Amino acid sequence: MEDLHYQCLRCGVCCFEIPGNYSKRIPLYPEEVDRLIDIAKERNIEFKVIEDLVFPDILNENIIVLTYKIKFDKDIQSCPFYNDKKGCSIQKLKPLACKTYPLSLKQEDAYNFRIDIDPLCKFVNNDENYKRLRKIDWEEIKHVFEKEYENAERHLKKNKKLMLKIRRLEVEKKINISRKISLKEFNKCLREWERVEITVE
Repeated sequence: MEDLHYQCLRCGVCCFEIPGNYSKRIPLYPEEVDRLIDIAKERNIEFKVIEDLVFPDILNENIIVLTYKIKFDKDIQSCPFYNDKKGCSIQKLKPLACKTYPLSLKQEDAYNFRIDIDPLCKFVNNDENYKRLRKIDWEEIKHVFEKEYENAERHLKKNKKLMLKIRRLEVEKKINISRKISLKEFNKCLREWERVEITVE
């Protein structure tokens, strides 16, 4: 694997929604959303997000928002910052989740994540690369996807810090996250309760 190093092909696979049941999750932290809103306003781009990772705080009757995700345009189904000729138009300012690609964080449950390789990436699913990457171990992933792995680790640490902050607030009795809530009750909370964003460095 010494000679194999990830090189973005600027194909845009990571910037488009995949048809069918596959749902792309590009989590954005609140501070990233604020930055992207400013860029979108400057460029006169329509940019919308929807809540992604949320928790119902039954003590304060708030919805705690940890992350958002880009709401793709129904017709185009791509990130509004994607340019057909140049690829990502915010390359130096793109969110942490985008900087990790083709590595991604997969949510195993409400509190746990793992790092995965997206098989849809054109670099990854190239016949020659795929044969080699299929048997890759973690040390080799760090070598092949050097910058992306560093960003994936930063992403993972940030998510862990957010989860620890939630747990600390619960221990301090400042919030109470319901672990047993019906879908009907949760939807009612989503409709009626105020939003509170939680952020970490």
